[in-house]
Amino acid sequence: MTATDAPAWPHCGHLDAGERCRGRRVGSYTACLAHLDSAERAAHLASLSPGADLDHRGTPFTQDLLDELLAPLRDPGSGRARVGDASFDEVRFTGDAELEGIDFGGFCSFASAVFGGGLYVREVRAGGDLRLGAAQVAGDVWLDDTEVGGDAWFYETRIKGTLWFCVREVGRSAVFKGMTCGDAYFSGVRVCGVASFGGAAIDGNATFDGAVFEDGADFEKVRVAGRACFDGTHFHRSRACFNGADIGGDIPFAEAHFAAEATFDEATIGGDMSFSGARLEAGIGFRRAVFRRTARIGPLVCPGTVDFSDAVFEAAWTLEAAAREVHFRRTRWASTAALRLRYAVVDLTDAVVEFPVTVVGRPRPFVSPEGEVIAEPGLSDTRVRVTSVKGVDAAHLALADVDLTGCLFVEAVHLDQLRLEGRCVLAPPPDGLRWIRRRTLAEEHHWRATRYGDGWTPAPPGVETHDPAVLAPVYRQLRKALEDGRNEPGAADFYYGEMEMRRHDATASLGERTLLRLYWALSGYGLRATRALAWLVLAMTATVLAMMLWGLPQADLDPVSAGTTDGRRVTLTTRKPTPVNPEGPYTRRLSSARFEKSVRVVVNSVIFRASGQDLTTTGMYVEITARLVEPGLLGLAILAVRSRVKR
Repeated sequence: MTATDAPAWPHCGHLDAGERCRGRRVGSYTACLAHLDSAERAAHLASLSPGADLDHRGTPFTQDLLDELLAPLRDPGSGRARVGDASFDEVRFTGDAELEGIDFGGFCSFASAVFGGGLYVREVRAGGDLRLGAAQVAGDVWLDDTEVGGDAWFYETRIKGTLWFCVREVGRSAVFKGMTCGDAYFSGVRVCGVASFGGAAIDGNATFDGAVFEDGADFEKVRVAGRACFDGTHFHRSRACFNGADIGGDIPFAEAHFAAEATFDEATIGGDMSFSGARLEAGIGFRRAVFRRTARIGPLVCPGTVDFSDAVFEAAWTLEAAAREVHFRRTRWASTAALRLRYAVVDLTDAVVEFPVTVVGRPRPFVSPEGEVIAEPGLSDTRVRVTSVKGVDAAHLALADVDLTGCLFVEAVHLDQLRLEGRCVLAPPPDGLRWIRRRTLAEEHHWRATRYGDGWTPAPPGVETHDPAVLAPVYRQLRKALEDGRNEPGAADFYYGEMEMRRHDATASLGERTLLRLYWALSGYGLRATRALAWLVLAMTATVLAMMLWGLPQADLDPVSAGTTDGRRVTLTTRKPTPVNPEGPYTRRLSSARFEKSVRVVVNSVIFRASGQDLTTTGMYVEITARLVEPGLLGLAILAVRSRVKR
């Protein structure tokens, strides 16, 4: 043994199987407890009394030797051993080790100890720390009906079997960083300080049901090969951190309580996550998380934000969540997904949708597996609002029963394949006679707010305002999406918006904008029947007046016949006199007889027929104009009505 291998305490040095013993010397003796002769050991043990400190670092132990050591420390009345501080660092224990019915007034340390079998701790009370840091256990570790007044140290402990941490309470922190074991059970444990499992590796299942972490829990980069159960777990005061965790199976959180934020950033989840009956008082984050075989998350009730930004879903997946906000920024779906949401403000900016993804606003509360309605405290009764699909390839996206009044569509692609199902609400124009009632995009509101001010919603801070040239193609693609879905009346509003943006497009030619302005004024782009009918009535009224005042001749024209006879043959020629323009005061021309004739002319003109009425030259031109204009106005009115009732 070299100097660098020598322990920090006076050691035995007994040569055993070619190695020198590192056990600490006992009292004034030159050997450790294991290598004392029988007389020396008996003398040493006789000097011990209940409450004594023990320091046997590096000593090789068996269960018999341990029982022999604890025998003089036991109270004859209770049978429990009373120990002060106990140092068993680097001990080597042959076979199983059992500690039962012991009260440690101070700490109990097995740091770097090696156990050839299992470690079984029953009905033990430690007033200070319980330390097994860097210990190696060939079997199971079972802590049953045990209390720790200080810290529980399992830092880098190596357990080949199962860890049963059935400790009632840990007075301060519990540290399991870098620990490895098979299965792990922490059911019902109460940790008054921070519980740290960072970097721990559990090769089987992990169970934390009913555990209470008073000052938060750190599961950063923990690895659980199987299922990790947190049913009924309570995370108080500080956040619950699962960042970078790798869970191979399901992670149920039924009836769990999160008093602060919970984060699963960059975690890898291999199974379902159930939050039935869980109570979250803050947000929960899954940023950059990877869901491998997750089929379902929820029902999740969160009064804060649920953040799936940059997350990746590799399997078909269903989310059921009632939350204030749900973020899917840059989220990637490599399989189908159904997002059933309540109340939430949903952000899909730059999401990657490779397979059909449906966002549904759910009107009814979620129910537990037992059929009970799940309470939704802290959430107001509002519709699900989608705020952005910017940067999304909408070919596989479907939105159903959601509020789109503030949704940003610019920069999305394949909007013509977007499916809008159920009742999807878009923003209306401001109230007033000036604006036609229709469904408009939030981006149009932003642009018009810069021109018309009050009534139109301005762009929120950080949101770019787009010109009509940018908005027209967006309206066009959405119109086609509704037309392909056989929703012609709904598509009419998007057509109106498209034409409005084209009419206001400063990059279009003056002739095109003039034609569009005329089309808008006459019939609202063929969509406003009342406007076209109003123009038709106005045109017919003007035609009737023009006919009464100038179009009808002064008097009816009777044919005049003249002829010659040569005694045997008669030749007659019938001529119609030239119409005489009406004369006299205008009031005399507005007679009922002339009105009836004028109406006949107008009615025939509307249906593109000649009336056969004798007319003056002015009347002929008026009739020609009426036969060109009025049927067109009637057709626009019919087109507008058809566009609103067609299915």
